[in-house]
Amino acid sequence: MLKVGVLGAGHLGKIHLRLLNQSEKYELVGFYDAFEENANKVAAEFGYKKFDSIAELIAAVDVVDIVTPTMQHFECAKQVIEAGKHIFIEKPISNTVAEAEEIIALANKYNVKGQVGHVERFNPAFTAVKDKINNPMFIETHRLAEFNPRGTDVPVVLDLMIHDIDAILSVVKSKVKSVNASGVAVISDSPDISNARIEFENGCVANITSSRISMKNMRKSRFFQKDAYISVDYLDKVCEVVRMKDAPEVPGDFDMILQNAEGVKKQIYFDNPQVDANNAILDELETFADAINNNTTPIVTLEDGTEALRVAYQIIECMNERK
Repeated sequence: MLKVGVLGAGHLGKIHLRLLNQSEKYELVGFYDAFEENANKVAAEFGYKKFDSIAELIAAVDVVDIVTPTMQHFECAKQVIEAGKHIFIEKPISNTVAEAEEIIALANKYNVKGQVGHVERFNPAFTAVKDKINNPMFIETHRLAEFNPRGTDVPVVLDLMIHDIDAILSVVKSKVKSVNASGVAVISDSPDISNARIEFENGCVANITSSRISMKNMRKSRFFQKDAYISVDYLDKVCEVVRMKDAPEVPGDFDMILQNAEGVKKQIYFDNPQVDANNAILDELETFADAINNNTTPIVTLEDGTEALRVAYQIIECMNERK
């Protein structure tokens, strides 16, 4: 079991602490939180060991789980890596792309592993169909959330949209060619609703919409590729694959057949892959333990997190130019 400590005991930090405490792959040593009142409350309520400094926590563990505000990610990661310890770091990887690139350079220099907390990669609806997403040419995503003051200190692109950016980059095996975007600040100082169009060098286009002022929650993505349409509902954890194949000469009574203007007939059939219930946060943490123990590449690398951040900032810059 790897000894692990958590930096940050806020809303998400407490979830990480609970799951790491349950995990059979980690031994939770304790946590550090800069806000002493909160740290004392968490220690008293849950019994986790409270460290008085980041340095003391780092010295006691093999892995540090960074769940601090994004502004602190870089300094925390730098201190952990330079001590030769592995890092799991919540999304976004850092506040700037330059900081993210330095985190990568430091991890390579000190030969430590790192993983970024893009949790939707572990959503069971996404993992159930990921292998079926082959060369998508059009992608449409909607990530809508009811208003929550927590997170409004950053643009909706870094708060919500970055989840879909990362998922899209993981299935489109091509470089980003261009980005176009617009956004509106409704209740915050930064955009609360945003739409982005990403074009890739292979011709794929992704149309992404995110809002944190919606009347209802929605987290859906649709992937269109030759002869198939794949939908993923991250919220309800369901997915569907709709395929087309050449129609049989004698269709069955319940076969769905389409015929185009040239007379070509295609049969539509539906596939609902099995979605196995899981805890995505626990899965991402435990697969990182596996990567460390087996010396393999983490599922969401520091480079992945950096590319998602890079595209997010391209979107933000495009929105700023429209002001």
